Amino acid sequence: MAVSLLHHPPLSNQRITQVFVDLNSRSLQRSITCFSICLQKQKCSIKLYMIPTTTVAQHWMLKTFASAGSLNAEVECQENHISSGFSTSNDFRRSKTVADSSSKPSDGVDDFERQLQELFDEVKMMIKMENKNDAVDLLQANYEFVKEQINAGSRGIEEAATLDIIALGYMAIGDLKSVGFILNKLDEVVENLKDDEPLLDSVLIHMGSMYSALGKFEKSMHVYQRVIATLERKHGKGSAFLVSPLLGMAKILGSIGKATTAIEVYHRVIGILESSRGAESKDLVVPLSGLGNLLIKEGRATDAESLFNRILSIYKESYGEYDGRFGMALCSVAHVKCATGNAEEAINLYRKALQVIKDADYMALDDSILERMRIDLAELLHVVGRGNEGRELLEECLLITEKYKGKDHPSSVTHLINLATSYSQSKNYVEAERLLRTSLEIMMKSVRPDDSSITFPMLHLAVTLYRLNQDEEAEQLALEVLRIREKAFGKDSLPVGEALDCLVSIQTRLGKSEAELLELLKQVLKIQEKEFGYESEEVMRTLKKIVFYLDKTGRKDEKFSMQKRLSVLRMKYKQMMQY
Repeated sequence: MAVSLLHHPPLSNQRITQVFVDLNSRSLQRSITCFSICLQKQKCSIKLYMIPTTTVAQHWMLKTFASAGSLNAEVECQENHISSGFSTSNDFRRSKTVADSSSKPSDGVDDFERQLQELFDEVKMMIKMENKNDAVDLLQANYEFVKEQINAGSRGIEEAATLDIIALGYMAIGDLKSVGFILNKLDEVVENLKDDEPLLDSVLIHMGSMYSALGKFEKSMHVYQRVIATLERKHGKGSAFLVSPLLGMAKILGSIGKATTAIEVYHRVIGILESSRGAESKDLVVPLSGLGNLLIKEGRATDAESLFNRILSIYKESYGEYDGRFGMALCSVAHVKCATGNAEEAINLYRKALQVIKDADYMALDDSILERMRIDLAELLHVVGRGNEGRELLEECLLITEKYKGKDHPSSVTHLINLATSYSQSKNYVEAERLLRTSLEIMMKSVRPDDSSITFPMLHLAVTLYRLNQDEEAEQLALEVLRIREKAFGKDSLPVGEALDCLVSIQTRLGKSEAELLELLKQVLKIQEKEFGYESEEVMRTLKKIVFYLDKTGRKDEKFSMQKRLSVLRMKYKQMMQY
């Protein structure tokens, strides 16, 4: 039985993927899925989770982690540098306030770049110092200035580059609505600019990246195609200048299901870098990681393994075996080993990676990437039946969070729920209940009473109370979860379906009307069909329950059609298991 653990920073409420729970066979272990690796040999999966919140989420800048493990800080830094489109010879330099600048056009492009760089640096510093309002004011002042210029008829590269930096500033703040608004303005300007304008290449690359972050893949592809065509004409098809937009395009192709084309683009990038910078260049780490992650996503973990081993070799050659960056590369290899079914080898690599990072003093104990590694390892240890070792790591995560952020900080909720899940697996429901009540108390002090983030520890607690035969309180909690989630996500959402499924199990034991339970199950089925498909395993399990209650209520005609559908699905999954 797989153990489902949680990660933070939290996801926004709009980025939720739910998996339904059968209370009669397992505890509430699968709720918000953001990552999954299949252990092929043991037929089980690792699920890494995040708790959606609103208030707590304001303190985090969300990052997307690769599906084969989070890229280490060094790789992430390189990726940000490459994807930004900056180079040492052609850099956007930003000033505090472009609007207040006294520089003249004759000062040249370099001076304008410097001003832009200083503006962006100032915004980043304000964000780092938690002066978000000042950063917004600075960006807004510059936007008002450039808007006046545009309204007066100026629609050149200066206006485009300034809008680009303002959009990047709002992206750093996390104000995606403003990013989208400014991108629309920027698009109107760049569409009339000639391809040979200075700085336009960088502007287009930034636009492609930001459109991708907003999920506007078609627009992102359009600007990437434009800049790639321009760079190919200027520098040739094998130029290293193509790396940034090609990487951006490869990521989009992978995201929209065009894996074959994405793989070809990644190979092209790798070929360009090998030719221009050598086969052992650290710049290869980003495309190798991107390609490896995509191959794992496509079920080709064995092919991905050689890519991550190559990354390990590059870091070993560049930094040595005792450097923290080598430890982070070990972590990526551990993820791949897990994906290929080598659980024990993955565990050993994780432990070695954590030790190398600790000995090298590479990152702070409370760093989110390091925390993620501990949770990944803890979950894997639970999967292979070494729950006690896994719990030690989860307790370490909790202690570190309490030490650095305070005992009642909302960040500790993740670890409390993980520990409760672990204790539930070992049948220690009393301890699980204590931990879950603590986590719920912390959340209630941190957010509004109807905030959807409260429902996650609340539903976990309802399941635990169900297992302790405290059905009345379990029902009240499940009903409250249902009420909050219907308001937050809508009645046909996956979070509501999960709450309904939980409620059915509780009310069944309380002796509720079979007709009422049947209606709840039909609602669950409708949600599952929409989200998972008509032939999913989730649908098959719910059909089994519906057939049972149709038989109990004597609705034979309806039972016949449902029974027929259930039989077809059972046969399908039986055949799949044989293969």
